[in-house]
Amino acid sequence: MFRLTQAPNLAIATLWADALNREGIATSLQRTFLTGGIGDLPPDQCLPEVWIIDSTQEERARALFHNLQNIPQRRWHCGCGELVEGGFEQCWSCGALMPR
Repeated sequence: MFRLTQAPNLAIATLWADALNREGIATSLQRTFLTGGIGDLPPDQCLPEVWIIDSTQEERARALFHNLQNIPQRRWHCGCGELVEGGFEQCWSCGALMPR
């Protein structure tokens, strides 16, 4: 087993672990309940961690994790004239769906 990363919170750690599990990389979440210890313990020692079970999958896990952290952001102009940025597929102004 090896530690892939430390997450800022349990929700993000769970999302990352689930995404890796869907790709066939078995993960384990560690330090999931230590956030209550912040103050008595150093904060950086209380953050949740994503661990990879099979160390032979390290290279693939790191590549997939890099892709998770660097999702390309889209930018498109809606028919109503608004510029929609980020991962949104619907215009915030008029509700129109992103053209395909």
